[in-house]
Amino acid sequence: MGKPNFSDEFKRDAVAQITERGYPVAEVSQRLGVSQHSLYAWKRQLAADSDDPGRLFQSDPGHHSDLIPAG
Repeated sequence: MGKPNFSDEFKRDAVAQITERGYPVAEVSQRLGVSQHSLYAWKRQLAADSDDPGRLFQSDPGHHSDLIPAG
């Protein structure tokens, strides 16, 4: 049996549960059946792949269109 291949969408959602929704890594790991190490690795990879880490998980461009930009 090889290692599971999780989709990018699954990884983004898993990391968002930690970074945006505030769930503990251990809880997300157990609930989704993935190792804590994988979650931390996905988080690092997504941050490295993002030009704007603050918008990393915003899939809908109008998601927070009601917010006023700072400055």
